[in-house]
Amino acid sequence: MKPATYPSDPEHLWEHFYCISQIPRPSKAEDAVRDYVIGQAQAHDCRWQLDATGNLVVYVPASPGREHHGTVIIQNHLDMVTVKTGDKAHDFFTDPLSLKVEDGWLLADRTTLGADNGVGCAAALAVMTDTDVQHPPLELLFTVDEETGLGGALGLDASLLSGEVMLNLDTEDWHELYVGCAGGGGWILSGRYPLQQPAAGLSCWCLELKGLAGGHSGIEIHHQLGNALKLLAECLAEVDAVQLAGASVGVAHNVIPREGTVSFACTQTEAQALEERLQSLVDCWRGYLPPADHALSLSLVPLAPLPLLSAADSQRVLALLAAFPHGAQAYSLAQPADLVDLSSNLARLQLREGALELEASYRFFNAGQALPLRAGIEGLARLAGLDIRRIDGYPGWQPDFASPLLARGKALHQRLFGSEPAVKAIHAGLECGILKSKKPDVDILSFGPTIRGAHSPTERLRIDTVPPFWHYLTALLAEL
Repeated sequence: MKPATYPSDPEHLWEHFYCISQIPRPSKAEDAVRDYVIGQAQAHDCRWQLDATGNLVVYVPASPGREHHGTVIIQNHLDMVTVKTGDKAHDFFTDPLSLKVEDGWLLADRTTLGADNGVGCAAALAVMTDTDVQHPPLELLFTVDEETGLGGALGLDASLLSGEVMLNLDTEDWHELYVGCAGGGGWILSGRYPLQQPAAGLSCWCLELKGLAGGHSGIEIHHQLGNALKLLAECLAEVDAVQLAGASVGVAHNVIPREGTVSFACTQTEAQALEERLQSLVDCWRGYLPPADHALSLSLVPLAPLPLLSAADSQRVLALLAAFPHGAQAYSLAQPADLVDLSSNLARLQLREGALELEASYRFFNAGQALPLRAGIEGLARLAGLDIRRIDGYPGWQPDFASPLLARGKALHQRLFGSEPAVKAIHAGLECGILKSKKPDVDILSFGPTIRGAHSPTERLRIDTVPPFWHYLTALLAEL
């Protein structure tokens, strides 16, 4: 039953979210969902423009009597993270999501839900299509390629925008207003190793780890979730004279790796010893990992002979993984203790036919604070003999606690819900930082309904936070 304090459930929002969920929209493949948005704009006589990067701006005329109010930008990204469990058959380029409701949460069947940032996109479209909403002139900005490095925002033609107030709907805790976000950058580290055939007495094996929670490398980095890369390397650390053959762990720079496989060779005695201690390793990890990771499991199966790295090169790779910093590196001295100032994510490893590629990223509020971390990681890469390719960084959004928009947003929240909202900065790369760098005079506020497990197959949207989120958004637009 909907709460009596809200005038209506956001039927338009739910309708648009369902339609968006049925349209595949991986990063760099947003054409179909963008066409849906354009179709809605045309059906409601709204002008629209694309920039060279593929970002879309829809110009929504003001409600009658509000034509002379200042233009407001509402900003969201069209793409979604595409992660599924190993037992789920799903093609994110062709298949619609399968939605379900459990215990008051909306989620998808063993895949990411795309509420990040699909629910924000749906809210922006609902503002345009619901004639009951009163609003000033609007510029609905839908960016592309956010999840793989904020490429859409970085390439945005800001001349398409005239508004000096922006509402970003891409945060994930209801009753919280965000006024700052982290910047970030990363690396792709690569190398090639000579291969050799297994020597007599060696056998080949595949070690698989699965069942970790994974998650967002920014907003969940302080939860101390297990990293599949770190744990797999730990498994092999005590295997004498191990020789690596291949590896596939992790999916993207901004996802904490939750599962993966490593193929290797060792003596039968060492393989037996490893198999015997797998359960003790799992028990040890469950002793300190959070409950979300307690479904993890390890398995070891034999393989046919494979070409191998030398024992020395294999040790070099495993030592790098063991030494590589992962997780929160510093916490804020000014904000609550759970706000991370600096972090790194050891994200993805591919090793195939002697070619290694390792991807990692880092996040910060203060770029100067990140320099020693960056230098340390690049030093490790050089010691391991790897080539370094930096992934272009993006700026942070420094919090402005004196923002007029924040003051108005706090007062409205107090009037509507009888409580002060929490005012926070987020340790994640919202596009706000980039947009602020392109439009320095814009005043920005970010908020959204509650989402948990973003960037993982457990991503879910708390249904009862959507009506108050919608009520707040529409009331704020009416004020503006």
